[in-house]
Amino acid sequence: MPKKATPAVQPAAAGKYWLLKTEPGEWSWSDQAGAPGGGVAPWDGVRNRQAINSLRAMRRGDRCLFYHSGAGAASRRVVGVVEVAREWYEAEGEGGGGAVDVRAAGEFRRPVALGDIKKAAGEAEVEGMREFALLRQPRLSVMPVPAKVWDWICEMGGGCCYVEGISPGGRWKIFVVYFGLQERAIGKNTSEVL
Repeated sequence: MPKKATPAVQPAAAGKYWLLKTEPGEWSWSDQAGAPGGGVAPWDGVRNRQAINSLRAMRRGDRCLFYHSGAGAASRRVVGVVEVAREWYEAEGEGGGGAVDVRAAGEFRRPVALGDIKKAAGEAEVEGMREFALLRQPRLSVMPVPAKVWDWICEMGGGCCYVEGISPGGRWKIFVVYFGLQERAIGKNTSEVL
């Protein structure tokens, strides 16, 4: 019996994918990316039992889509990717509850609108999209993301861009990271600022 071919690029070691919703007026991608410690901040304030169970199931290294929700259809979109930096812990202080810490991993080059996700589900373009909790349970703030849906959203987002720093020659070092099954990083030095 022949062996199955192994893909040249393996998926990330992270076991699961998630989606985290936030109102951009309360906590935006800019807030997350600008958080101290390299964009690390607690994801807390979740009260729904199903969403809390999802937070409790997260493991360090799991990746999450960062979704801006909001009143207007134009504001509802996936804007980037965060990574679980610290697993569930009980929060201190008033209100109690718990949290996971997430680290900004990268901002999508092209935000993926909820309308595009709905369109792909309607056309049965992506396996598992019709059952995706974002479409089935729109009020849920934390949810698992099926792997094929994750790959499609990351592809539609065009990868994530971030500036790593300035090289000794004064040029920007830019990396574009593509998450999902075709995960890879492309680095380049350029004198242009994007």
